[in-house]
Amino acid sequence: MSDPKDIRAYTYEQLSEYMTGIGEKSFRSDQIFDWLHSRRIEDIRQMTNLPLSLRERLSSDHIVYTVKPARILTSKLDGTRKYIHVLHDGNVIETVLLKYEHGNSVCISSQVGCRMGCRFCASTVDGLVRNLSAGEMAAQVYSVEADTGERVSHVVVMGSGEPLDNYDAFTGFVDIITDRRGSNISGRSVTVSTCGLVPEIRKLAGRKYAITLALSLHAVTDEKRKKLMPVAKRYSLDEVIDACRYYYDTTGRRLTLEYSLIEGLNDTDEDADGLIRIARTLSAHVNLIAVNPIKERSFAPTGAKGIAALKNKLEKNNINVTIRREMGRDISGACGQLRRSFINENGLGDLNA
Repeated sequence: MSDPKDIRAYTYEQLSEYMTGIGEKSFRSDQIFDWLHSRRIEDIRQMTNLPLSLRERLSSDHIVYTVKPARILTSKLDGTRKYIHVLHDGNVIETVLLKYEHGNSVCISSQVGCRMGCRFCASTVDGLVRNLSAGEMAAQVYSVEADTGERVSHVVVMGSGEPLDNYDAFTGFVDIITDRRGSNISGRSVTVSTCGLVPEIRKLAGRKYAITLALSLHAVTDEKRKKLMPVAKRYSLDEVIDACRYYYDTTGRRLTLEYSLIEGLNDTDEDADGLIRIARTLSAHVNLIAVNPIKERSFAPTGAKGIAALKNKLEKNNINVTIRREMGRDISGACGQLRRSFINENGLGDLNA
């Protein structure tokens, strides 16, 4: 017998199709979607306006995959909160809440672990365990809102995992989280980061979402990119840039280039010139990031003066650029620091401790 499906992972359209397929009236889809994504119940038996026979039928091969905060760590530096979420099967993911003047932003995970192997990223150290469902992605947002009592206005899919390596679930999540019957978060307030999966970037363009695509670039030559990102052995930089240009031309949405600066590796004058060239080609915004430390690697971040000099050079060449304000570093909640097993102030954490 197969494992039960996550009923919260159905988009409204998928739920409607399923209801029709089992001979139910279409309004049942509205009721179920409301229970799952507005009232946010976690037990099919709580859907009290559904006939008992339908609840029993749904429960026979569906459950609501739970996402429960086992620990919540709060940064003493900036108030960033990291949620250690335990999934229904005992796996662990991390979710980060960042508070800004413009609203609450939540960085969610899309996989348990990651198989992309980027050398500066903690998420990939232990490899990929499994994909998250669209419902588990949405549930991370719901968990944060339940804890804070405040609305999440922006979602960033940059936690553990490569979202486009879990393409169907990711697009399902976008459909769910932007649905007016649920959270109704604007597509323009959703950002997804990818290391550069060329076929999936092109496929995503065809959906013509209003979301922002952020490319994890991190090097401007194939030679350097291969040292940092194994995906560069599958897709050349030219292929990635062509796919991103196609995304921009198809959607009209400006891309962001994420560029983690590693001292002596990708911060030379030649690197700056290459970054300017690529940003111009894609009409992209550049986000400079001082690479964050993880215990398995010895990469050192470019110094503040070097980052400021690069920003100045980009601006002089009419490139729109920002330096990412790193938040949550003291709780290992910053860019590249999320992982399968969480880290607390005493080292690797133990949920049973």
